[in-house]
Amino acid sequence: MQSKLSDIELIEQTLGGNQSAYADLVKRHQRFVFTLALRFSKGREDAEEIAQDCFIKAYRSLSSFQQQSKFSTWLYSIVYTTAMTFLRKRKLDTSSIDDDESYIQIENKPSGYDEYNVENKSRSYYINQAIEQLLPDDATIITMFYKGEQSLEEIAQVMGIEANTVKVKLFRARQRLKERLERNLKHEVNELI
Repeated sequence: MQSKLSDIELIEQTLGGNQSAYADLVKRHQRFVFTLALRFSKGREDAEEIAQDCFIKAYRSLSSFQQQSKFSTWLYSIVYTTAMTFLRKRKLDTSSIDDDESYIQIENKPSGYDEYNVENKSRSYYINQAIEQLLPDDATIITMFYKGEQSLEEIAQVMGIEANTVKVKLFRARQRLKERLERNLKHEVNELI
């Protein structure tokens, strides 16, 4: 029943003392919050910690949400600031994009082979791999724009910068993503030959 309610209705119920309403909000947004956190941290455990911190901060600040933007935009701004604080505390080296990280192995199931799904999974794998190799700001902007379907204005609000700056950063991030994909795919082709 509550999954049909809007974010605003769930917030109002949460502020009225209904804890399960906030649990529904968390369920609704947890996957994307985790994805954004993972773009910054590059590690599952750290991303889980960032995501958990974000939902705690959001809960504590829920009464200050003024509905001037979508709840998701407000929440993603919390993710952004929490992740940036996390990076400063951990002093992660975000400039090394050539590290070999663990690769996901695609299972080859003999039954139910579907060429279209395999191609889509492979394409998605390479895109995600390339995004993970970008700097956190680039990865965040691309993730929010394409996966989170956030507008330039919403991303600007989250990141605390002008929409025109986001537009420029998005353009540059796409260029770096394209270069990374070309480099990765060239490497893959060379391995096959």
